[in-house]
Amino acid sequence: MMDKEIILNKIADEFDSYELFFLKEKARKFESRDKDLYGVEINEEEGVALRGIKKGKLIFSYTFEKGQKAADVLLDNARLLTQFVEADEGAILPGSYANYPSVSLFDEAGLETDDGEKTSRLIEMESMILDFDKRIVTTRNCELQEAEIEIEIVNSNGLNVKGRKTLFSVFALCVAKEHDEVSWYDWAWAHSLADIDMRALGTGVAQKTISFLGSEQISTGIYDGIITPQASCEILSVLSCSFLVESLYKNKTKLKDKVGQKCFSGAITLIDSGLAGMGASPFDGEGVPSQENIVVKEGVFKTFLYDTYYGKKFNSTSTGNAARSGLKELPMCGRRGFYLDQGFTDVYSQMTDGVVIEELMGTHTANPITGDFSLGAVGHLLKGEKKIPFKGVIFSGNIFDLLNNVHGVGDDMKFYGTCGSPSLFLKGMKISGQ
Repeated sequence: MMDKEIILNKIADEFDSYELFFLKEKARKFESRDKDLYGVEINEEEGVALRGIKKGKLIFSYTFEKGQKAADVLLDNARLLTQFVEADEGAILPGSYANYPSVSLFDEAGLETDDGEKTSRLIEMESMILDFDKRIVTTRNCELQEAEIEIEIVNSNGLNVKGRKTLFSVFALCVAKEHDEVSWYDWAWAHSLADIDMRALGTGVAQKTISFLGSEQISTGIYDGIITPQASCEILSVLSCSFLVESLYKNKTKLKDKVGQKCFSGAITLIDSGLAGMGASPFDGEGVPSQENIVVKEGVFKTFLYDTYYGKKFNSTSTGNAARSGLKELPMCGRRGFYLDQGFTDVYSQMTDGVVIEELMGTHTANPITGDFSLGAVGHLLKGEKKIPFKGVIFSGNIFDLLNNVHGVGDDMKFYGTCGSPSLFLKGMKISGQ
């Protein structure tokens, strides 16, 4: 990492306590277009962020400079900001930890795989999409991205931890035309390049795109049906805020005073794990060991999620839920790898008539406090052997009510970023169509 000792020596006597967060990231992107390599982008970023506490004031600063220059910039910014920051008796940094979980997140072989092989696989995926059906007219965003990330966190309480990981992601969008024009987008990721099946992603995107040709509105009504992993993850991203103790502190969660109560369907088990999802790491954004937290067990609400700051306010220890999105952001109480535990059955075999909601639009408009939502939806209406694509409908309701009506949990778990879910079979879904 970048001249750690130089920076430590410069800032050590300036604060009552301090933390340095070092981040180095190398990223590359390959793009395929018209069955050929269209472009390659390479980015590299290295920097350090400071959290310093002095007389109860927590100051945050960051820089991409190195060595003595980095130390000077961090201190100059900190001194400038001090006059605008109010003291907070809750300002605290974690202590040191002896043990961290062991997890394999780094794929050196994947990084060293020849670029020609990587681009060949990407072009093959795009070609499969374009050749799948003559009604497919073009592709967009056919990309392979890889990132190598190194992190080190040091603080004045004796904490010193470092880790590295790789992320490989593949994206594809497909457009088809017949009497109408439709498109579908999907992506997959893994810590190991070998774990990504580009052929399966390409085939899936092409099949789904073709399946939406001839989409129409369906009748307004109350439907039983299935929510796919992609759509379910969108819902979970909104729901996850309710489990953060910061939301409890600010009185922004319906789960207040409900620990130990049954709040969801008995089919629901929700877990937040620092070792799952794209944010997986042996430690959280402030160096606390990652752990698996069962927040809902068979419908019963078990616990909120804590970072060090809010843990102190509630006289509790951190659950490893200081989430950090990058160098420029403070660690905040947040989800790590939030997922709905999968079941053991194929829920699609349980339904012959109903709707399958494939995609939700506008989830940012859902109310994270009450759970109320009204979202655009696309999917398929199943009537026996018939599968009718639909679009232009509104799916509305309440997330808490929705998850109380889950009658089946599939075995097809998939993570999208920091949220994961299998398909869910629900009853009583309100659809507004024609």
